[in-house]
Amino acid sequence: MNPVLFVILLTAATGVGGLALGGVLAALFKRESPRGTSLLLSFTAGLMLSIVALDMVPEAMEAAPWLPMTPLLLVVGFGVTYLLNCWIDKSAHHEDEANPHHCACGHHDLHTAGIVLAAAVALHNVPVGMAVGATVAVQGICLASVLAAVTIGLHNLPEGMSIATPLLHDGSKTVSAIAVAALSGLPTVLGAVAGYFIGEQAPAALAAALSLAGGAMLYVVFFELLPEAALQWKSRWPILATVLGFALGVLLIFSHGHHGF
Repeated sequence: MNPVLFVILLTAATGVGGLALGGVLAALFKRESPRGTSLLLSFTAGLMLSIVALDMVPEAMEAAPWLPMTPLLLVVGFGVTYLLNCWIDKSAHHEDEANPHHCACGHHDLHTAGIVLAAAVALHNVPVGMAVGATVAVQGICLASVLAAVTIGLHNLPEGMSIATPLLHDGSKTVSAIAVAALSGLPTVLGAVAGYFIGEQAPAALAAALSLAGGAMLYVVFFELLPEAALQWKSRWPILATVLGFALGVLLIFSHGHHGF
């Protein structure tokens, strides 16, 4: 098989397919009760936190040519996402009625959270795809490249759940939520093709992409998913769900000796 076609098919199946499957799982496990909603949002927040803290940030730190680059761009990614959410809320007429000049930057809009997270995952998937493409370029069509792509597919399950869950609980149709999750995987294919032709990743660009995407994901976790979970059910059980989600993320990230892409 042509190596470029192999790269495209492999990353489409594991990148787009993995995120879509995550969206399907989120739809299957969706709960209509406030308690179920709270637990699911908390669980997915824990998953995303583990991916950022144990996968994206370490990989960005390794690739960064300047040590403070990663934490600085994490803050930039967080801040840009915060300001973007302010603008989206204001455009959608979500201003505080008691103070029309106040931007509702803390508004818990789950639909916005899902879209922001999809954009962050899409950005993250570019260097992820480049890693697979570079592996095929160096080693050819081999077991190593397939295992790398399969690990990405497993990695994308919680991310797909994290994108679809807030959309589903904000009233989006199941097909729409799954489609948004799947579309965020398309950059994996583009990154893989670029990685194949480049042959190796540009460390500074890789570090910047991971750091900015990580900051955006941290915003969604701490300003959207966890606050909404607390509003749905004021209990200690959602905290346990967050810990369990984090633990599952650790298992997926470190399985097969994987520690990040």
